[in-house]
Amino acid sequence: MAEAARRGADEERERAELERLRAEARELRARARAHPLISQAQGVLQERYRLPDGDSAFGLLQRASQRFNVKLRSLADVVLTAPRPDEDALWFPRRVRSPEPALNFPAPYRPEPGNRGAVLSAVLSQTLAVVETSMGNVQVADRVKGGLRMEKHTGLTDDFVDFFAYVGEEGTSCAAAARDLTQVTVTDVSTDPVFDEAARAQILAAGSLGCHSVPLSTASGMCVAMVSAHADHTLRRLTDTQLKTLEVMGAEAGRWLAWHDRTVVLDALEYLHALGRRGRGTRIRRS
Repeated sequence: MAEAARRGADEERERAELERLRAEARELRARARAHPLISQAQGVLQERYRLPDGDSAFGLLQRASQRFNVKLRSLADVVLTAPRPDEDALWFPRRVRSPEPALNFPAPYRPEPGNRGAVLSAVLSQTLAVVETSMGNVQVADRVKGGLRMEKHTGLTDDFVDFFAYVGEEGTSCAAAARDLTQVTVTDVSTDPVFDEAARAQILAAGSLGCHSVPLSTASGMCVAMVSAHADHTLRRLTDTQLKTLEVMGAEAGRWLAWHDRTVVLDALEYLHALGRRGRGTRIRRS
């Protein structure tokens, strides 16, 4: 009995160590995905404001990120894709600010005003409630690479989240929904041709047998994000009422995210630009 107990304890320690190493590897891969983008933005800012080192450029990004509650990676995306500002002027001098759009979500899912993370969480919660499942994720459009980047998830395995951290324009239902700007229901993951085989294997391994993807799009027809619900059973086609509820939510959330990008995110860039101009040529500490 004592020998069996020792073997069991050893096996448990080995399992715990293996899981620790897997988690560490996932974290390293996540950092590796974000690091080149942030480093590129640091280089742009260092040159633009004649900063003495990359750490000062990171300090600029960090201060603007914290001040406006904009993710560091999202801010780096916009630094790299927005038109270069004039040397001694506002970055967006003719920008017209608009009020925050209303989100007419049901009371249990109504987010606090101005909070992007809360809006994405509300979108995910409402979608899971409509589809009647507990697994799902939200992806946002990647400004630099195209495709979709994972930002919120619940009920999914770590391997799933790692594999789908970024998806391109083919091989998944969310890619098809983004391309066609339409909701996509996969009744049976094991047979639906929308998936390539690598994606199919990962989804099945996570316990998802059916899924439904909803684009969050702007009035001009741009997909800015995607929400997907995964079920541990094959899905029936959604009813017209379910589809309409998700369509309205996707349009409202897409409009809100577009407002956030052209208002809050641009406010963060204006603040970064003002700090950079004032601190031109000097060291800027991380906060």
